[in-house]
Amino acid sequence: MAGKPILPPAMLGILGGGQLGRMFATAAKTMGYRVTVLDPDAHAPAADFADVHLVKPYTDPEALAELARTCAAVTTEFENVNADSMRWLASHGVPVSPSGDCVAIAQDRVAEKNFIRNAGLATAPFLAINNAGDLNVDLTPYLPGILKTARLGYDGKGQTRVQTAEDARAAHADLKHQPCVLEKMMPLELEVSVIVTRTSANEIACFPVAENEHANGILDVSIVPARIKPAVTDRARQMAITLAQKLNYVGVLAVEFFVLEGDELVINEMAPRPHNSGHYTLDATLTSQFEQQVRAMCHLYPGKTDLLRPTVMVNLLGDVWKDDGGEPNWDVLLTAPNVKLHLYGKRDARVGRKMGHYNVLAATADDALEQAQAIKDTL
Repeated sequence: MAGKPILPPAMLGILGGGQLGRMFATAAKTMGYRVTVLDPDAHAPAADFADVHLVKPYTDPEALAELARTCAAVTTEFENVNADSMRWLASHGVPVSPSGDCVAIAQDRVAEKNFIRNAGLATAPFLAINNAGDLNVDLTPYLPGILKTARLGYDGKGQTRVQTAEDARAAHADLKHQPCVLEKMMPLELEVSVIVTRTSANEIACFPVAENEHANGILDVSIVPARIKPAVTDRARQMAITLAQKLNYVGVLAVEFFVLEGDELVINEMAPRPHNSGHYTLDATLTSQFEQQVRAMCHLYPGKTDLLRPTVMVNLLGDVWKDDGGEPNWDVLLTAPNVKLHLYGKRDARVGRKMGHYNVLAATADDALEQAQAIKDTL
């Protein structure tokens, strides 16, 4: 049932203060809301735009009590926040979106894949591994494959490619026999993602499908619109909507897909929050994914998601910073009138760390990709 609209200048809370929290806070403040960020890092990027920064753990009783007392609604910027903290807030009368139950499913790859399967949606063949004994079966249906930790893996972390059963057992031992999932590697054509917004009144809006390219397990480039057939686009959007409805999800949900030979679609994973592949929406759609996050948690109708121009988003990792900590030459970005630079305010640049991104808007996706690559080569 839809809740009463939450209007400015209400205080909104967010669990997590990274770059997604920063962009959420910017959207919320622009709309006239106030923002409380709970993040144990005193230098959390979102704190630059927050009215209140609670520098405490996500399970801290005093911090949670303050959120419950002062915030009209609460959301999260990442899936590894404590789901029980979200449930506690909801039990104390605070609208929490997405729910702690949805976040708990997304935190565990086995639970996530089982939920997707039970929703009637396709995944790659997978085997849940709770202990070493679970690998003492015929693994042929899952090989060659990728062994992934069931929890806490992201951006390629906690993942190992395996060719044989012996490889899988050795990799599991290297991961100290923690719960994992073994997924069969599929004959990929490309990867795409859909970001869907669903409200408590079952109002739904989908962003244009993004085509994603990765490097070393980290998203490198998103191309919008994805260069796939319209029928595949429609199917991906409908699968994402179905998953959001089966979850009874409220908020912004990102769904990653593998496009296989013959235009077959399987769901890789989901993220219960705005997504890196949706950063193009900051400049290229009528409503950004972060404004949608605000709208969903405040029981407002989702904004329109029309694509203004074809766009390519490129992640800026710490790799492009100088060894002495000096800034890259931003001139190549800031002098291009169709390029938008977004930096996350992080203090330390490290290899593989997401420090920012830029969006290139052009007449066609191919034109945007060519210019984006030229800028990337220069940096």
